Amino acid sequence: MRMSVEQPLWSALTGYRVLTMLYAIGVFLSMYGTVVRPWVAIAYYVVLAGWTLATLGKVSGAARCTKRFLVADLTIALTGILLTPVVVPYERIVDGAPTLPSIWTAGAVLAFALKGGWRWAAVASALVGAANIVQRGGVSRDTVHNVMLVWVASIAIGYVVEVARASELTLARALEIEAATRERERLARDIHDGVLQVLAMVQRRGNALGGEAAELGRMAGEQEVALRTLVTGGLAPPSRASEDASRGALVRAVEVPDDDPPDSGGPHDLRPLLTPHAGSRVTLSEPGAPVLLAPGTARELAAAVSAAMDNVRRHAGEDARAWILVEDEPDAVIVTVRDDGPGIPEGRLERAEGEGRMGVALSIRGRLRDIGGTAELFSVPGQGTEVELRVPRDGTRKTATR
Repeated sequence: MRMSVEQPLWSALTGYRVLTMLYAIGVFLSMYGTVVRPWVAIAYYVVLAGWTLATLGKVSGAARCTKRFLVADLTIALTGILLTPVVVPYERIVDGAPTLPSIWTAGAVLAFALKGGWRWAAVASALVGAANIVQRGGVSRDTVHNVMLVWVASIAIGYVVEVARASELTLARALEIEAATRERERLARDIHDGVLQVLAMVQRRGNALGGEAAELGRMAGEQEVALRTLVTGGLAPPSRASEDASRGALVRAVEVPDDDPPDSGGPHDLRPLLTPHAGSRVTLSEPGAPVLLAPGTARELAAAVSAAMDNVRRHAGEDARAWILVEDEPDAVIVTVRDDGPGIPEGRLERAEGEGRMGVALSIRGRLRDIGGTAELFSVPGQGTEVELRVPRDGTRKTATR
């Protein structure tokens, strides 16, 4: 898939060249009785029409518009201007008779502007201006007016194209960074849910046992720190890439492999994914009917619940109780995880994120954000913590298209 803000300008140029070619021929036919050596004009218009129609593809985009084509195109325009005194009597030229290519010449100059920017446009329009002065046999008010009009207009268009191209490249780079960041966050969530949790547990148990186990715990702690650094600063393949150079600024979508297994297509019941959390100290309350969600949405919501339960086990203590409440409402599915632990002191979450711990920031809020939902955390010191996860019924779009 390709997008380019300058592409409409190329399409407009293609139509402009055809219309102005027909206009130039029409003008010639209207003054046919006043010209001399009409066969010269007819031969020129045959070449002009054939060239215009044969090179329509050359002005369909920056990639196909080559320098060789631009030089040949401008040569045809200049030749038509210089042939005008051969066909049109001098008196009519002085009275303001148009040149043989007439306003078709502006198309050649605009092609320079679209391809190379305002500098190329300035050179091409200057050559056209010089040809017009030669054709008129000197500098006149009308000549100066027409030359300045083409010169200023082409430079302005060339400058606008350069700005648009630079803006599109900036946007493309921003999309690359956003895609890489989101992919890194997704990988970080998976690692946090698995490897980091295990390493942290090994470190705690090793320190508690002492001896050789303490050394093993220390090594596990070092690996945990290294892995956290990697997942918070590593690079991930972008899903979009920018291209430019002479082909114009483009944003190209890149196919990235999806590690997730393909969905079976039908909605999944959320309840079986949460049942493993139920136990002697964890109460699961859910509706009597299936809570159906898109497969990807159900998996991400269940993973967020798992992350919240991990926090309960790690921070609320072994004796803490927890409750998981599932509510199936018409417009949303709400899962609430509450515990009776000591709560979260003010500012602790911010400090944890600053230290590279990503439980709430990425494993919970990041997952809900990706599926169009929200995560709210309520905690009062000494009164436990409550995490509310809300997924709208139409919030499965991102997961389905990922």
